[in-house]
Amino acid sequence: KRKVGVLEAQISSDAESGKPRDPISETALHDIEQLRDDLTQGIEHFFQFSFYVTFYTTSEEELERLTATVESTFGSMLIYTKRAFFQSEQGFNSTLPICNDELLITFNMSTSPIASSFPFTSAELTSDNGILYGINRHNNSLILFDRFSLQNANAVIFATSGAGKSYAVKLEILRSMMLGTDVLVIDPEMEYKYLSDAVGGTYVNISLASQAKINPFDLPRPTGEAVSVEDIIRSAVITLKGLLRLMLGKLTTAEDSILDRALLETYAKKDIVPGADLSAVEPPVLQDFQDVLEGMEGTGDLVVRLKKYTEGTFAGLLNSTTTVKVDNQMVTFSVRDLEDELRPMAIYTIVNYIWNVVRSERKKRVLVIDEAWWLMQAEDSAKFIFALVKRCRKYYLGVTTITQDVNDFLTSPYGQAIVTNSALQLLLKQSPASIDLIGRVFLLTQAEKYLLLESGRGEGIFFAGQKHAAIQVVASYTEDQIVTTDPKQLLQIEEAKREFRESREGGG
Repeated sequence: KRKVGVLEAQISSDAESGKPRDPISETALHDIEQLRDDLTQGIEHFFQFSFYVTFYTTSEEELERLTATVESTFGSMLIYTKRAFFQSEQGFNSTLPICNDELLITFNMSTSPIASSFPFTSAELTSDNGILYGINRHNNSLILFDRFSLQNANAVIFATSGAGKSYAVKLEILRSMMLGTDVLVIDPEMEYKYLSDAVGGTYVNISLASQAKINPFDLPRPTGEAVSVEDIIRSAVITLKGLLRLMLGKLTTAEDSILDRALLETYAKKDIVPGADLSAVEPPVLQDFQDVLEGMEGTGDLVVRLKKYTEGTFAGLLNSTTTVKVDNQMVTFSVRDLEDELRPMAIYTIVNYIWNVVRSERKKRVLVIDEAWWLMQAEDSAKFIFALVKRCRKYYLGVTTITQDVNDFLTSPYGQAIVTNSALQLLLKQSPASIDLIGRVFLLTQAEKYLLLESGRGEGIFFAGQKHAAIQVVASYTEDQIVTTDPKQLLQIEEAKREFRESREGGG
């Protein structure tokens, strides 16, 4: 009341003497009145607040340097600091986790500013069902969650190389499978082979010389849904045009129109037309599409570019009927043996094939796309993944997108849209070059950004809907042996397996 009276008198005096209005005094008066109203209504409460910091170092010089750095950081945020001279013991005791304040240096603060001093407002991040993602680093509670209980089951994982992102994803896969979830993985570096073998999964190696083939012209099998064949064909043509733009490069408007007509005619030659029974027809292959193009006028350049994939160096990849079957609880597609030029096309084709399977039979599934930045490099593949992330919920599918190239991913408009449409987010250790961008996208505080910069392997921040908490990914000994990506540990496991085989052969 006394402060309000002083400010009102000052403002009134300035007005009577003809002085210009003082916005600082007016703002202060407004803030005080707003706080008084909030206190009266019970929206805010007053507390005595103390904030102490203790530093630990191995030398006096390092202690002085660290203290000066922290004082400078606080000063940049307009926070005045004072050293506890002649009260070091009381200061140390006050920062022990026994809640005993021996310094008793307090000042009054309302609820809102005090709340802003806590970086993690979610005390617990757990539910009655789901799988274990890790341990809350602030209170050691378990982070248990069912991703399918959120508004969507999609997830994004961002981390630097070696921060433990593949380790965390493999743990989620292993634990999800225990609850009956089917898992599909796109594996660019053959990191999931050992896990696939351990759980009896199917491992499909996609390469130019491989017997495993996927036909990009495949269509989803008919289901009980009221989806017309015309809509299915139209969707397939749009998807194939995206793939052809990856294969053939930039297209003119005329070439785009020609491809549209040629694709429809290619399907029509196989009796795939509106009203057809899709279960009774065989889809065309890339060679059929080339034959149709050759019979059209003004397509010479398109045919020349396409022949590289039907007769040339890359003929073994996309010009065949599908030989792959997704009839296992875990199916992994490896593209490690493909040239970098072919990887975006192969991943695009694999994702489209998986999408057809998902739409043909609705069941609880998770699709893991590792090193997703491959698909963010081209607009068509980025747009396709974004459309998949948006639509997958109605087919009981959750898409996990993983990348270490955070800047490439988030500077794409589709990359940011994928983050927005992913209710589950895991941020592990980040690099200084990407932390500001991460902070803007995920609305992180300075403390949270610092936590990500200083995190160890498997440490980070876990987001589930509107809640988030600091996480430490943990595994049992058996799980660790299955999902580890540490080269040294993998060599030890291989050596142990070799010795075991030799001992059995020697004993036999």
